[in-house]
Amino acid sequence: MEQSPCQTSRIVRHAYAWEVAEPKVLLFYAFTPLPDPEAIRLWQRTLCEHLDLTGRIIISPHGINGTVGGNLAAVKTYVRRVKEYGPLKHLDVKWSEGTGADFPRLSVKVRSELVAFGAPGEVIVDAHGVVGGGTHLSPQAVNDLVAQRGDEVVFFDGRNAFEAAIGRFKGAIVPDVKTTHDFVAEIDSGKYDTLKGRPIVTYCTGGIRCEVLSALLINRGFDEVYQLDGGIVRYGEAFGDDGLWEGALYVFDERRTQTFSDHSAVISSCEACGTPTTEYVNCANLACRALLLLCPSCQAAHGPSDCTPSHAGRR
Repeated sequence: MEQSPCQTSRIVRHAYAWEVAEPKVLLFYAFTPLPDPEAIRLWQRTLCEHLDLTGRIIISPHGINGTVGGNLAAVKTYVRRVKEYGPLKHLDVKWSEGTGADFPRLSVKVRSELVAFGAPGEVIVDAHGVVGGGTHLSPQAVNDLVAQRGDEVVFFDGRNAFEAAIGRFKGAIVPDVKTTHDFVAEIDSGKYDTLKGRPIVTYCTGGIRCEVLSALLINRGFDEVYQLDGGIVRYGEAFGDDGLWEGALYVFDERRTQTFSDHSAVISSCEACGTPTTEYVNCANLACRALLLLCPSCQAAHGPSDCTPSHAGRR
């Protein structure tokens, strides 16, 4: 029977103490019409609290987007319960290893957009997802496209520039954006119009940003637009560091970065001494949201560092 998010949760807290602790982090989203986002929010908070899950979940009239962490058995139960609700039965889910302390708390909020591009009126969603978005390509299909068409293929990074600094697809275009909200103006500037007519593969962490970004590009006359199905996470699962990806993946939890093998390339460097590093630290100025790339030696030698004006607002 389909579970209604409006019903009071009947989930009984499971006794997981007998199991060996195996923390996991779950990244998920679904674009689908949700007529009562507030009811979904209440259901999601109750569900996560019963399962002792922490993380961040966004709900909008267009669907759900989130990342949560907890014990493996609890996370499995969460996925099963969410998929029992009909509109979310096709939830796109990625798993990764957790630490047990990946999120400090649980946050479940309703927003007008699942991803803050600042263009909610442009996004049309039906039961099958975003209408008019780019063609989904599996990791293998992306490799096949590059093998067939070579340098004609353009990888277009759908993340913020600081994320791309530590890892990206080889030869990718990295838009000069500090936040997702900057993408519309960046595309409308005309600086990428020369790419029209070429095959463009959009990519992001787990795929959700490219669901919208690819549609925005198509709406602006880019006619051959693809999106990497499952994002960098799924590509890394398929090919590790032996494909077209290089570097580390920035993740929005306490881990900060994720790599896909024991031979991951380090393509970024310390902002203080130039040593190769992928370690981001918060600016020492508590009023600032910037992230600084600092190697362990500089962190130890200088302690908390304040950023320069050129770093401000990167996060």
